[in-house]
Amino acid sequence: MNLNLENKTALICGGSQGLGFASAKELALLGATVILVSRNAEKLAAAVRELAVNHNQRHQYLAMDLSDPVNTKKIISDFLLKNNIIHILVNNAGGPPSASLLETDAEEIEKSFRTHLISSHILVQLLVPGMKQAGYGRIINIVSTSVKQPINGLGISNTVRAAVANWAKTLANEIAQFGITVNNVLPGYTNTDRLEYLFAKQAKDAGVTKEDILKRTTSAIPAQRLGEPEEFGAAVAFLCSPAAAYINGINLPVDGGRTGSL
Repeated sequence: MNLNLENKTALICGGSQGLGFASAKELALLGATVILVSRNAEKLAAAVRELAVNHNQRHQYLAMDLSDPVNTKKIISDFLLKNNIIHILVNNAGGPPSASLLETDAEEIEKSFRTHLISSHILVQLLVPGMKQAGYGRIINIVSTSVKQPINGLGISNTVRAAVANWAKTLANEIAQFGITVNNVLPGYTNTDRLEYLFAKQAKDAGVTKEDILKRTTSAIPAQRLGEPEEFGAAVAFLCSPAAAYINGINLPVDGGRTGSL
C-alpha cells in the first residue's frame, strides 16, 4: 500500500491542537511537509516543534483567523507567490457555540458560515490551480457526524456542517478529473478539549457531573469508549495518501459505530 507523502505539502487549518494537530502529526509521519494554521502564533510554534521531521521536511506555520476570509485570502495568496504549492488541504475550524437554533443570534450563524464555509471555499479556489499543476490533490473537510444525524443542542454546527458537506460533494464531482479528491471526515466523540467543553456545559445544564455525561455517552457507542485524536488523524492521513486515489466525495464517520445511519 502506497502511503508515502514525501515531497508533498499539507496545509492544516486548526492545526495547533485537537483533531487538526492529530491529523498533522500523522501526515508528517507519512513524510509530508506540514504548514499549520490557527490564530495563536505561540501555540503554532510549539506544535510545529512536536512534528516528526526527516531531511526533506520543512514544517512551518501561518497565523490567521478563518473568521476573516479577506485576511485569509491575502495571507495564503502571499504564501503562494513564493512559488509554493500545496498538495493537501485540511479544512478544520473550532466548533461553533452550542445552543438551540431558536436561541441563536443570526450573527453567530453568519460568523460560523464565514469561518467554516467561506474561508474553505477561498482556500480551495487559491490552492486547486497548484494541485492541478502537480497532478495531485487531496482536500479533507473535518466536519461532524451531524451531517448524517443532527445533534441536539448544536444548532449552528448542524446547520453549517451540513452546508460544508454538500459544498464538498459538489466540489468532488467537479475536480476529480484532475487527480484531486474531496472527502469529509466526521469525528464522533473524541477525547479533545472541544469535547471537554461540551461535556462540561451539558453537565452544568443538566445538574449532573461530567463523569455522568461521559458514562451516558460511551454507553451509546458500540465501541464503549471515546475515540483518541490519533485514531482520527490516521483516517485523515490515509485519505490524503496515494492509496486513497479512488476514494472521492464520501462522508467517513470515525465514531466507534455510534452514528445510527449508513
